[in-house]
Amino acid sequence: MRPNKLKVGLVQQAVADNDKQTNWQKSADKIAELAAQGCECIMLQELHSTLYFCQDENVDAFDLAEPIPGPATEYFGALAEKHNIVLVTSLFEKRAAGLYHNTAVVFDRSREIAGRYRKMHIPDDPGFYEKFYFTPGDMGFKPIDTSVGKLGVLVCWDQWYPEAARLMALAGAEILFYPTAIGWDTRDTDDEKSRQFGAWQTIQRAHAVANSLPVIVANRTGFEASPSENDPGIQFWGQSFIAGPQGEILAQAGVDEETTLSVELDMERTEHVKRIWPYFRDRRIDAYDNLIKRWLD
Repeated sequence: MRPNKLKVGLVQQAVADNDKQTNWQKSADKIAELAAQGCECIMLQELHSTLYFCQDENVDAFDLAEPIPGPATEYFGALAEKHNIVLVTSLFEKRAAGLYHNTAVVFDRSREIAGRYRKMHIPDDPGFYEKFYFTPGDMGFKPIDTSVGKLGVLVCWDQWYPEAARLMALAGAEILFYPTAIGWDTRDTDDEKSRQFGAWQTIQRAHAVANSLPVIVANRTGFEASPSENDPGIQFWGQSFIAGPQGEILAQAGVDEETTLSVELDMERTEHVKRIWPYFRDRRIDAYDNLIKRWLD
């Protein structure tokens, strides 16, 4: 039976190098803290094993990828079993030679993989050259069924797309999860930085509102230099947060701190919100055909 009250947690972490064992141990320590606080479901940030290598295009970076199952899934599966938790991780998946994905992997209180999601929307922007590394996901928008509920797991750039959140909700997701790696160009003005963060948080809070679901967002923190000359690197803006089903902020981290967040979610309240704001009842599915077109000429 699914719990009416669910304590969830996330880890906001800085990454200094590509030493996976060190980075995994840092994550493991924070996971242990959250589990000791009673969290039954915990999420790590996007690509938490290494530096964010997508700041430039370098074929050697493919050496950081791993098969699934592989060393990372063995390590984090053991943690899920040890702490009796549902654990959402984010890995650079080597599917085959020349075929790689940005993949979230979920464990449900055991070493066994409960499910995975391959990032669908892949950006290609200055400092975020992900199309060079990641093949778009081919698993669709399917929630992962766990002992704490159906988890709608999406990844970073997916968080800007209402279609992704809606399709997860339509498939029965009870909570939306977004492991993330986003930050500022250090050359941006303070006003521009404020606008960017505001847009990022607002769109995700809107997914909570439009689908009457809690939203969990784990972002990186810290500065990561670019391998490219004359590139300023990325200041990851942290500020991970947990929002309730009406978009209300339940907890939020700071910009520069390595920290954890935990919140007890009232899943009965989520059900109540769906009853008083019946968006799914009133959707005009007979009039939405044009949404599957690229543009309306």
